Amino acid sequence: MTYIICSINDKRVIRDNFDCGVSELNEYLKKYAKQNDKNGIAKTWVAILERLTDLKNRIEESLPYISLTSQTARREFLIAPVIMELIHYTHAKVRVEYGLNINNQLKGVIDYYIKADNQLLVIEAKNGDLERGVVQLAVELIAFDNWSPIDNPILYGAVSIGNIWQFVILHRESKEITQDLNLYRVPNDLETLMKILVALMKNL
Repeated sequence: MTYIICSINDKRVIRDNFDCGVSELNEYLKKYAKQNDKNGIAKTWVAILERLTDLKNRIEESLPYISLTSQTARREFLIAPVIMELIHYTHAKVRVEYGLNINNQLKGVIDYYIKADNQLLVIEAKNGDLERGVVQLAVELIAFDNWSPIDNPILYGAVSIGNIWQFVILHRESKEITQDLNLYRVPNDLETLMKILVALMKNL
């Protein structure tokens, strides 16, 4: 994964979505770092993922001209570019419309099956119903639990309607499904979303 080091005043830096886990530092970077940098009080440097700014700009530029009324449009113009970027950072292998047949109850077609080393990610693409996608994704993760040779104790999945992503986790030993309450929006939360996807695939 390649980072670019730039000033807090660089237009590529998105401070609103910054979260390092330390509330005081989050508040400083969001409210005071840019002003202090301009006034020469303190210099702040930020590491951002390369290429993401270009992708974000391309999506923002294109969205007003694209009709996103179909699942196909959302997959091609919003989901696929994110996955292509993920491939760049992780060299993950991607299978599209991957057929899975465990038994009569657990079978179907996976929209995106992404694998890197000892980790996998299942992505369910939907046109607009996230909750329905979460239920379908949970079934798919259970199917993968019965089939996958990967020995990780957790399997990860994501539901996306293109401009919104949500994550789901299957705890394999307890067979419990956890639905992340956070929603990640494209293009606004693109950097945060990509960092999560990269961390999942690299098992960080």
